[in-house]
Amino acid sequence: MNQKEPIIKMRGVCFGYSDTAPILKDLDFDFYKGDKIGIIAPNGSGKTTLFHLIMGLIKPSCGDIEIFQAPMKTEADFADIRHRIGLLFQDADDQLFCPTVLEDVAFGPLNMGKSRKDAIDISRRTLAFLGLTDFENRITFKLSGGEKKLVSLATILSMEPEVLLLDEPLMGLDIKTRSVITRALMEMNSSYIIISHNINFLESTTHSTLTMREGSLIADDQVHVHVHDHAHVHGDVPHHH
Repeated sequence: MNQKEPIIKMRGVCFGYSDTAPILKDLDFDFYKGDKIGIIAPNGSGKTTLFHLIMGLIKPSCGDIEIFQAPMKTEADFADIRHRIGLLFQDADDQLFCPTVLEDVAFGPLNMGKSRKDAIDISRRTLAFLGLTDFENRITFKLSGGEKKLVSLATILSMEPEVLLLDEPLMGLDIKTRSVITRALMEMNSSYIIISHNINFLESTTHSTLTMREGSLIADDQVHVHVHDHAHVHGDVPHHH
């Protein structure tokens, strides 16, 4: 059930990488505990930018952001909430930096103040949940693309965040790895936002779907997602099967 106040509240948010081409314009967004939201929109429409604004990796040119009922103004404000929101990057190589899988997955809990024993216990449970029980001592940079993606997800889940932001979690993965991630999300009692072009995946894992149009999020009652056996553009969202 949704709580009274949103976890993430954005009002009139604007952002552009140049003054002449804003990506987000007067964007409003509320995200509540228990929400499972998918975002499907063309490349370059501002989906990843939205996630980076929520995490404080970039700052809006106008508008207000509140997270957990606190205004986000400074780097210190965002630093206080980053352990409560887990961001999965599109590229797993941007997420992994320790020599072994166990070290990578345990890094977050250790950084949050867990004892080494507790951090390792949490990491082992997380790896087991994702079917990676035998991966503890694997060398991270030698993993396959799919294995790296699963380990990246494990590094986030080990911190037990209250919100997940998943940026194209299935991109470039084989069927087996996609199935593992889909199953994990369906089994978790988590609040999350997923960016994906995979309509079937979003239908399985989310409660509602949004798109982005002219720099703003458009509610799911304005997005008509359906399946055909040919590529086409419908509701400003190009998709195919």
